[in-house]
Amino acid sequence: MYYLIRQTLEPVEFSAIKGADEQYVAVLTTAEWMTLRESFDMGIDIEPQTREIHSTKAEVNYDSLTGTFSIPDRTDYESDRQFAFALDEKGVVFIDDSGAAHELIEGVRRTKKWRLPSLERFLYDFLEQIVLGDRDLLERYDDELSAIEDVIETKDDDRLENVERANEIRGFLRILRVHYEQLLDFTQELEENENNFFTHDNLRYFRLFVKRIERYRDTARAVGDHAVQIRDIYKAHLDIKQNRIMTVLTVVTTIFMPLTLIVGWYGMNFRHMPELETDWGYPLIIVISALILIVSLFYFKKKKWL
Repeated sequence: MYYLIRQTLEPVEFSAIKGADEQYVAVLTTAEWMTLRESFDMGIDIEPQTREIHSTKAEVNYDSLTGTFSIPDRTDYESDRQFAFALDEKGVVFIDDSGAAHELIEGVRRTKKWRLPSLERFLYDFLEQIVLGDRDLLERYDDELSAIEDVIETKDDDRLENVERANEIRGFLRILRVHYEQLLDFTQELEENENNFFTHDNLRYFRLFVKRIERYRDTARAVGDHAVQIRDIYKAHLDIKQNRIMTVLTVVTTIFMPLTLIVGWYGMNFRHMPELETDWGYPLIIVISALILIVSLFYFKKKKWL
């Protein structure tokens, strides 16, 4: 697919971008790029990496800028969308076998109309498409963590299994923070404008995007800290619950220790134990046992151990 950057992205044939006054956007497969790369006349001394892409980055060539995009899938962070690019002052070529770049470009084409079209403005809107919806996503994560925190504070054991979700969110946010850091480095490389591909006035688009990504990164860090806090609260809840169980077991053991002693004492069956032959021996032991139980419970209650 080929586009000219006019008031909107206008789809054209390949022949229309050759010698056109407007800057262009192209989306090619790896095979198409290998066939047509000489036609774009870019001074590339570092060939764009098209396989095993692991990060979003930009590298300055003699007379071009090349790099890669690795965009985490917001619905499945174990997968990502990967493609490469090359650009100069005439336009940008995306080398993409997955269709991700084309989807983002179509998002720009459907939603944007420019009074002052330029390659810089297109790149700004393209980068915005990458993080589109992230603010709402981070807010949803924060709301979800707040709901989990409420569950912990209400000590609703039947719903505490949802706490594991906090660990999942923390993992997602860690991936997002790395992604934002890479986008910051990438955009700052564009803003550096080492090869003077961009006009000075239009560098403001990159500065604007840097500020936006910094806000997203800071928000992701704050929500991640919230997730860590919930983990600590949950751990404290488990410790308190365990301490209560141990307290109850200790109290029960302490109460029955003297009763066990009595049972052991009178279970020895010595022949000359006077209490065994008296009519009041058995009731007396019952009364003593009951008194031990009542006094122990009263003492533990007074000490607030129960």
